[in-house]
Amino acid sequence: TAERLGYIPDPMARNFSLRRHLSIGFLLPQIIHYSLRNPYTLQVIQGIGSVCQKYGYTLTLIPPLNESITDAVRCAAVDGLITMGMQVGMDVVGVMKTRKLPFVTIDGTPSEDMPSVNIPDELAAYQMMRLVLEKGHRCIVIVSLSEDAFDSDEFEASVPKRRKRGYERALKEFDLSLYDLEGSVTQMVSECTLEDGKHTGHLISKLKNRPTCVIAMSDIVAIGCILYFNEHSLRVPDDISVVGFDNITESQLITPALTTVDQPAQEKGYLASEALFRMINGEALGSTHMEIPFSIVERQSLKEVPTKHEY
Repeated sequence: TAERLGYIPDPMARNFSLRRHLSIGFLLPQIIHYSLRNPYTLQVIQGIGSVCQKYGYTLTLIPPLNESITDAVRCAAVDGLITMGMQVGMDVVGVMKTRKLPFVTIDGTPSEDMPSVNIPDELAAYQMMRLVLEKGHRCIVIVSLSEDAFDSDEFEASVPKRRKRGYERALKEFDLSLYDLEGSVTQMVSECTLEDGKHTGHLISKLKNRPTCVIAMSDIVAIGCILYFNEHSLRVPDDISVVGFDNITESQLITPALTTVDQPAQEKGYLASEALFRMINGEALGSTHMEIPFSIVERQSLKEVPTKHEY
């Protein structure tokens, strides 16, 4: 009879009776304008979305509210949260615990107190830097990830800091350092968008001592650099090599194809979501910290160059 009369049940009333919102939230570290211009984030969302569909839940994207991630969490009408880059000790973690909101973080602090999904970022960065150095490169620019809502100088376990430790470990093996102000390694920071990557490429091209290799912590930034170099008569890799981090689909489509770290973003989203739904349903997690493997993918954007003693 209800169907015949065209009755549509009120989802709010149904959710109230279940004491659930039937939605999980994905807490974005930056405003939507920036977050969704990074293909890596979109791949994470694809993984989350596939699990939401499996359990009959919707996915709510939650950007910072009034530039505050804490305010956003206070107002979120969801049954649980997936975050990116969250670290133990942050105020927002206390808010989630006060609200008794289950949460899982991707690329966050590996901790018994906070379920997380990561790759071994420090090791991945170490191996990439070793590869670059073994190819003879000594004049290098590192393009780090920008500071976001989850990052702080107080916390040493952020993804950029873990990767920098890996770079530094490899550099030390070649008697180089990230922190030698008069050395041959320059550090820059970029937002994870194509436009910001192209702007970074412009800045690099204007350096007095132009590097032989750019190491970007994000594929989309590396691709932006390559596009800028291609448009301004800098041949990659003949004039300058570029490597990235993520192995997004576009890294295979750019010319030349990008040497990068393959980290399975979609799998991260999938595993984090499966863990979150187990928590929502009161099930125990097998492990609070899930570490998944990475690989170095060598393509055409990295070239071997002669070291000084080979000239």
